[in-house]
Amino acid sequence: MLRYLSLEMVRVTEAAAVAAARFMGRGDKEAADAAAVEAMRAEFRSVDIDGRVVIGEGEIDEAPMLFIGEQLGSGAPDVQQVDIAVDPLEGTSITAAGGPNALACLAIGERDSMLHAPDTYMAKIAAGSECKGALDLSLSATENLGRIAECKRMPIAELTVCILDRPRNEDLVAEVRAAGARIRLIRDGDVSAALAAANPASSVDVLLGIGGAPEGVLAAAALRGLDGEMQGQLRFRSRADRERAIRMGLTDPDKVFGLRDLAGGDDVIFAATGVTDGDFLKGVRFSSDGARSHSVVMRSHTGTVRYVTAYHDFRRKLDFPHNHEDA
Repeated sequence: MLRYLSLEMVRVTEAAAVAAARFMGRGDKEAADAAAVEAMRAEFRSVDIDGRVVIGEGEIDEAPMLFIGEQLGSGAPDVQQVDIAVDPLEGTSITAAGGPNALACLAIGERDSMLHAPDTYMAKIAAGSECKGALDLSLSATENLGRIAECKRMPIAELTVCILDRPRNEDLVAEVRAAGARIRLIRDGDVSAALAAANPASSVDVLLGIGGAPEGVLAAAALRGLDGEMQGQLRFRSRADRERAIRMGLTDPDKVFGLRDLAGGDDVIFAATGVTDGDFLKGVRFSSDGARSHSVVMRSHTGTVRYVTAYHDFRRKLDFPHNHEDA
């Protein structure tokens, strides 16, 4: 049902990535994020959908972010109604520092198919298809690593665990080290890490730890396309966050969500464009009159994964985000 929207979603992430990439290494993560947000919002206006943001960067009073509840798309009569999860710039700090694996990404699904939750934290565990049915957030990290090692037919000592480098994950890091697994600490970008965990060619075997809830839903949408496995559980920053989640319809805010709880329905599309070079996608490259971008789009209904390399000619695409000072 969503097939015709695949390339439209790539156009949206391309616009956000090109806008954000101009701020690579300039030390201003707010400016990079704002550029991606405005480019993504503008591009959505030309897409014939009736879209509702169910997972976004914040609430309505925190604009200019793409906020939870925002309506996106042309809103023309009789168009497809969809849920949208967005992260216009996954890796704001990465982009500001010129580091790897920053993405512009989004996911869309049928109406009421995606987790509707506030912008809070989420505990996550994600791995590839060989680990289907083996992951369990109610167990310790050590027990999960044992299960993953068994699924992958390799010792725990050879597993590589990707963990977001934050104080809230310090105990997890200590436990994983005690279990004997290898660790790859990342400053940001756990959607990229989830993609890597589901990619047999990657050096990452599993994503573990507490990151953002929006990134968790986006990762789940991507893993639907990659036939991966994931669980997530909301970790609220405050009582107000918890109460907001209940008002948004979560009858059990402590539930451990499976992959289809996070991104359900028969058809989910995930699209991402590289902002900086990464393990999964190349970053934006500028030339004298345009830019090249590298994107991926996945559709869960068919399992199709497409990589799209595009050249954007700023001389003709006058409405495309570019440096107006150079125009």
